[in-house]
Amino acid sequence: MSSENKFKLEYIWLDGYLPEPNLRSKTKVVEKEPSSLSDLPMWGFDGSSTQQAEGKSSDCLLKPVAMYPDSTRKNGFLVMCEVLLPNGQPHPSNFRALVDDMSDLWIGFEQEYFFFDDGHPLGFPVDGYPGPQGPYYTGVGYKNVGDIARQIVDEHIDITLDAGIKLEGINAEVAKGQWEFQIFSEGSKKAGDDMWVARYLMIRLAEKYGLDIEFYCKPIKGDWNGSGMHTNFSTAHMRDVGGKEYFEKLMGAFDKYRDEHIAAYGPDNHLRLTGLHETQSIDKFNYGVADRGASIRIPHSFINNGYKGYLEDRRPNSQADPYKIVSRLVKTIRTVS
Repeated sequence: MSSENKFKLEYIWLDGYLPEPNLRSKTKVVEKEPSSLSDLPMWGFDGSSTQQAEGKSSDCLLKPVAMYPDSTRKNGFLVMCEVLLPNGQPHPSNFRALVDDMSDLWIGFEQEYFFFDDGHPLGFPVDGYPGPQGPYYTGVGYKNVGDIARQIVDEHIDITLDAGIKLEGINAEVAKGQWEFQIFSEGSKKAGDDMWVARYLMIRLAEKYGLDIEFYCKPIKGDWNGSGMHTNFSTAHMRDVGGKEYFEKLMGAFDKYRDEHIAAYGPDNHLRLTGLHETQSIDKFNYGVADRGASIRIPHSFINNGYKGYLEDRRPNSQADPYKIVSRLVKTIRTVS
């Protein structure tokens, strides 16, 4: 049977490494084109090689939870999976299973990252540093953004949109070799699924250019911006009802659960949340209108619309697990009535 009648299913999952998981994937070739999740079989893998099992009992299960077309492959599909134990229960590393469903939650992730070339940021001299920050943010021209990075981010736009993911924009960021893409999703679990698949597509795309994607929040010490994943969020109540009283209660809850949010917002965030480089200090919580140095930035449109709309939590970092971010947001929002 020719390849025309075969379909490639790329099963994607998160491993058990700490403090945050890595993406893993492998391909299953089938003869029937899947039209829904019900057409995707459970599969297995060796958990002893991914920090998810011991060698003497290594089997783990992959449960398909979301499917996306893969335009980079003929007859290709991307299959986001949860990891299960052999008895069918969620694996301890499966944080998606802990996310409460909130269908009216809208999430906009701003994923910052660095392109890395042989262990150093793309565009950095092998020994030393480029010129200081200033011209790189939304920069144009070879000396500011190079050529390979622009080519990769443009390709990433297309393949991510082809997958049905709502990538809403990209831009070069403040540090040399640093970029950002933005993903919008509706629904608490879908937000995590879409972001992990968008990350997967970027990492896989960079392979053919001999580059790595660095999500760590502070890969360059000194006077260089760290990488965040600012998280814009709203619920139906925030969009349709809002009001100053509700807003103040919500901010009170965010202040009350400050430590729980920080715990969910990515490793080594103390290196990034210093009070410098457009951040609030990790041990403080505040909010402000159009304040990029606040924990929560309030858009002018939110105030002008009667305290209705979305808010931006600027604390999550670039390496954070989006499932953990969304799970914590949902828990805090649900404490406010």
